[in-house]
Amino acid sequence: MNQQTGWPSRGRARIGVVVPISNSNLEPDLTLLRPEGTSFHIARAGGYDVDEVPDSDQMRQFALASLDGVVRDIAAVRPDIVLYGCTSATLAHGPVFDREFAESIEKMAGVPAVTAAGALSEALTSLGVRRIGFSSPYVEQLNREAVGFLAQCGFETVSSAYVGQDLGNYGQGEVTPQRVFELGCQSDSSRAEAIVLSCTDMRAVETINRLEDKLGKPVVTSNQAMMFATVRRLELEPATVPHIGTLLSQSHLQADVLTAAQ
Repeated sequence: MNQQTGWPSRGRARIGVVVPISNSNLEPDLTLLRPEGTSFHIARAGGYDVDEVPDSDQMRQFALASLDGVVRDIAAVRPDIVLYGCTSATLAHGPVFDREFAESIEKMAGVPAVTAAGALSEALTSLGVRRIGFSSPYVEQLNREAVGFLAQCGFETVSSAYVGQDLGNYGQGEVTPQRVFELGCQSDSSRAEAIVLSCTDMRAVETINRLEDKLGKPVVTSNQAMMFATVRRLELEPATVPHIGTLLSQSHLQADVLTAAQ
């Protein structure tokens, strides 16, 4: 906070974000997660039918829709990084596609790019876990593809919990934090070393600390993981980051910096 004006400080970094047109929760989550001195610059991307259930076909359509115009719009503000804020769009294609997709954004924008799916894998690797409990608001086919994606990244899903119905694009964003908390608890098991809550439009960030207190293990969400990757790429000071969950705790961020330097 600027001591003279009382306004939030800015100038440390500009963070470009691609948001699906129907997503209503990524931006509020980013407000909760915003490192001091950074600013978010949002571009909305379509290419899918908001009235259809977001299944694998819809997510493939979204991921493969041209990003040229959206990335060009973000690049105009000269961001320091670009976040691709749809987990399932690249989960549905696998890790190789996810990496190539991020690289294509980097080439267009001229700065590092992070996908939500890739950020989940990066976060879990940083935490040193291999066995996870998994939950999402996805349709069953996307859940299977998500578990397969994480398996290819080296993570075994040992327990899971889903909403039990095919939610539409708006239904995913309307799942309450209390219901997310319940899903997180249901996805836990004695074998799970961490809980993954996947979906940038699910109100999971608000449940992280409560779930960790309840379960005694790290909880990783799509939006929190993207912020973790952003802190890493931009080498932001841990003290500037809202410490939401083990992943963004000052002790873990500092330990992660030391590990990377070795």
